[in-house]
Amino acid sequence: MPTSRQVWRRGVDAAAPYGFVAPFFVLFVAFGLFPLLYTGYISLHRVRLQNPDEMTWLGLENYTNLWHDPFFWKALRNTFTIGVISTVPQLCMALGLAHLLNRRLRGRTFFRVAILMPYATSVAAATLVFGGLFGRDYGMVNWFLGLFGVDNVDWYNGTWTSQIAVSTIVTWRWVGYNALIYLAAMQAIPHDRYEAAALDGARSWHQFRHVTLPGLRPTIVFTVVVSTIGAMQIFAEPLLLQGGPIGVRGGASHQYQTIGLYMYETGWSNYALGKASAIAWTTFLIILLVIGANALVAGRRSRREIREGR
Repeated sequence: MPTSRQVWRRGVDAAAPYGFVAPFFVLFVAFGLFPLLYTGYISLHRVRLQNPDEMTWLGLENYTNLWHDPFFWKALRNTFTIGVISTVPQLCMALGLAHLLNRRLRGRTFFRVAILMPYATSVAAATLVFGGLFGRDYGMVNWFLGLFGVDNVDWYNGTWTSQIAVSTIVTWRWVGYNALIYLAAMQAIPHDRYEAAALDGARSWHQFRHVTLPGLRPTIVFTVVVSTIGAMQIFAEPLLLQGGPIGVRGGASHQYQTIGLYMYETGWSNYALGKASAIAWTTFLIILLVIGANALVAGRRSRREIREGR
């Protein structure tokens, strides 16, 4: 018959693991789950920023209004465009940089630290610098293009030019971060695969194509998913590109306003917290759909490779 002390000790030992992980779940519920559920609750009401305690039940009216809101669709389209023209070059450049850093180079440690510096730089400082670089009259980008006879480009007021400017900032900040992720995955690929490919007569390009890329496939899927989520949350770069009310609107004609900026404008400039919450939940659902579609495609490809015996 165990004594009460033994029973107490067994109970403590059994509860100890739960106690160690409890702080995470407490913080997650307080700062993650509760705001998410409360935002969903507010999205079903008419709530004004001036009187957040006064709520009028609307049901799904905020969501149906978004369906007929041209500014919402324009912001969503801008988000998609900026996401594509920033994510695709970003991941391709990161893959190339990782491949170079994986080779035997002098000062590899310095270069690995150096490419991470943009990620550690304040987004506000980076955006202000790039805002000067893309200036119409005195920007260095236009000065460089002028060397080839190109007239000054009004980067801020054009649809594609402004989105390219925003995408350049995003690419500059995140390419080094993704390069280090790819580098870590490359170093985990067994070296005997490269030796076997070399014995078969495969050159560097063929080794990269048939050994490195297949070994990086799970990592590439991960970076695509994370970059897609990041693209849906782009906020500071377009906000600070011009600053002030114009930055909140994403340009004079909303030409580079992202879904995050539109949510901010709706909630904090137009004081419509209910509609802003509906925008937030719509964005969350879109991200879930993108992740689910990506997981479905990746799962089908994996099952096909298993059937083919790869």
